[in-house]
Amino acid sequence: MLDVIARLRDNIARIYMGEPDAIDRVIACLIARGHALIEDVPGVGKTVLASAVAKSVDCQFSRIQLTPDLLPSDILGVTVFDREGSRFVFKPGPIFANVILADEINRTPPRTQTALLEAMSDGSVSIDGEVRVLEQPFIVLATQNPREFEGTYPLPENQLDRFLMRLSLGYPSARNEMELLDVRPAQTLLSELTPVLSRQDVVDLQRSVDSVRMAPAVREHIVTFARATREHPDLRVGLSPRGSLALAQTARATALMAGRDHVIAEDVIDNITAVCAHRVIPAASADLGSFDTAAEVLMDVLQTVDAPV
Repeated sequence: MLDVIARLRDNIARIYMGEPDAIDRVIACLIARGHALIEDVPGVGKTVLASAVAKSVDCQFSRIQLTPDLLPSDILGVTVFDREGSRFVFKPGPIFANVILADEINRTPPRTQTALLEAMSDGSVSIDGEVRVLEQPFIVLATQNPREFEGTYPLPENQLDRFLMRLSLGYPSARNEMELLDVRPAQTLLSELTPVLSRQDVVDLQRSVDSVRMAPAVREHIVTFARATREHPDLRVGLSPRGSLALAQTARATALMAGRDHVIAEDVIDNITAVCAHRVIPAASADLGSFDTAAEVLMDVLQTVDAPV
């Protein structure tokens, strides 16, 4: 499995010339059956990273450019009347794909954002009273601008919780930025990028993640940490059981990517900020916007929990 992951990592790195850690976290989302929310200022490569991941896997790919006038039916699809057949026919929307790039997700109103909710949570959508199952693998890679920017709609709390990770890319190093100016991958290499993984490869990786062992001591560490967040005075809302499950599954994916068949404490600790900070609410905040504050509080909580040896 390591050679398959290495091929995927190298292929993405041809296009995205930022921090390698961002690539590894998005790969972890993919093989953990999760969804990734990539947030940062415009121009740092959010869409390039998501597009490189999508093009590296030989699956059906859809890009949804979310705008203020986009309707839920524009994402899910619509039923139309076929005059020739004298019957109603469902025309599937872009959500019916394996890899979804939801670009600038916080530029569209909450009603349309919520159209993604059932698909992200259950792997299916309900339209006209019928449940339509989405083909696996299914992953949403969403990008968004910081909430301070004009024309943004904060994501609903229940939708933020559906993202396995929330990532911030930051600016590239001086060396990487110089290479970026020379290569200009978004204008040259991205259109030429070819898949290095098949759909079945991704499904096999996801099954391998499920088989990674987690000792009772590591499970206890996750539960103790989650319960500590619920009792911490600086958090109004702590980590939910869904958050604990997400942290455990991400730790399994991290262990697999490191070539191990079992989870160690570092697999859990290294993912706490990316997996948990968008799921808790600081006591001084009325919403989930204080990501940095939440991350700091979570690190304080972590110091109070003994890690398994």
